[in-house]
Amino acid sequence: MAGYLEELTLRLAVGASQLPAANRERHAHWIRAKQHASGGFAGREGDADPYYTAFALRSLFLLGELDEGTATASSSFLRDRMQKRDSVVDLISLIFAAAIIELATGQVVLADEGPWRQNVAALLNSLQTDGGGFAKTPEGRAGSTYQTFLSVLCLELIDVPVKDHLSVQQFLDGQRHPDGGYLEIRVAKRAGVNPTAAAIGTLKTLQSLDASEQQDTIAFLSQMQSDEGGLSANTRIPFADLLSTFTGLLTLVDLDGLDELDIPAIQRYASSMEQAGGGFHGIFMDQTADVEYTFYGLATQALLSTL
Repeated sequence: MAGYLEELTLRLAVGASQLPAANRERHAHWIRAKQHASGGFAGREGDADPYYTAFALRSLFLLGELDEGTATASSSFLRDRMQKRDSVVDLISLIFAAAIIELATGQVVLADEGPWRQNVAALLNSLQTDGGGFAKTPEGRAGSTYQTFLSVLCLELIDVPVKDHLSVQQFLDGQRHPDGGYLEIRVAKRAGVNPTAAAIGTLKTLQSLDASEQQDTIAFLSQMQSDEGGLSANTRIPFADLLSTFTGLLTLVDLDGLDELDIPAIQRYASSMEQAGGGFHGIFMDQTADVEYTFYGLATQALLSTL
């Protein structure tokens, strides 16, 4: 595991180490209780899958609580899922999860033997459209900013270079909205916090990010802070959510653009999403915690503790 995801994971782990010990232990206990007999983790219902397993393992790593037993059970689950025909998102999540386990414990989930690395690279490369972005499915014709980010990260994790950096950069240039944010797909009418974070993350991964050229992006993200203190997903959504709060905050940190944010308000918002028994919920209207939003809550608090 190297590059963008490693740097981010280690940065967040350092920040999380400064959170109160009782909070770390409570959330770690809550997450471990969500592990299924298969070794994987699920969302609020249904079977375990690589997507939620990756979020659970990332959270436990941040907390310094990814122990050998949890990792070994998850490794078995992930190896079993490699034999299935999962969606592209689940496949990418599987590789993210495997990288976290290896970073935390040294366990090698996906051995170099066999054709899996070449098969994954071929699949990801098949997603790249003529416009330079990556689509969500091999049959897709429209590039997605978020899928481009995931695909570039995954290629980095498996040590396969992106074939054409320039075409990806040109795609992202075309996704940029006049207000400074980025679109998820080109026909979208409004920029969003999460595609904007994905675009900046992609440029950073490709070592093509010039923060001095992103002043409009800083202004766009700064304007997305709501009265609740967190960030909203876009200008049409009147409430904040933990996903947008974390991705927007991270992007502003990377762009050195925090001056216009009310940091104490973000801290209060993140704390308000925290459940007394462990876990986080994602928006104020939904009081049910889940594994994905728990990662975003912990990551937000960890990032804030480094500022």
